[in-house]
Amino acid sequence: QVQLVESGGGLVQPGGSLRLSCAASGSIHVINAMNWYRQGSGKQRELVASITSSGSTNYGASVKGRFTISRDNAKNTVFLQMSTLKPEDTAVYYCNAGIVRLGFFTAMDYWGKGTLVTVSS
Repeated sequence: QVQLVESGGGLVQPGGSLRLSCAASGSIHVINAMNWYRQGSGKQRELVASITSSGSTNYGASVKGRFTISRDNAKNTVFLQMSTLKPEDTAVYYCNAGIVRLGFFTAMDYWGKGTLVTVSS
């Protein structure tokens, strides 16, 4: 079994910063891309940022220049540093990764349960 567990969400004032973490655990052989998605109330889930196993990154237009994604391959962990937060960043943030389990040859998609980020004064 493989699990993704997010942490670091909470309440922050506009203009503030927050750092999310997502740790993968279980019978992991290889982790391919790791991604952060978010879903605001009444909105569709959207891709926030992604990072490949070699460290190449990609960002959604609404967060480019404010958010930074990084990963620690030794700890199977991905981070999302969020700065200059805006009320419209309020959402549940989900971690997602393509993972090849031990004994298998193809990657499967795994999701965390999400962590709530609220940006409000």
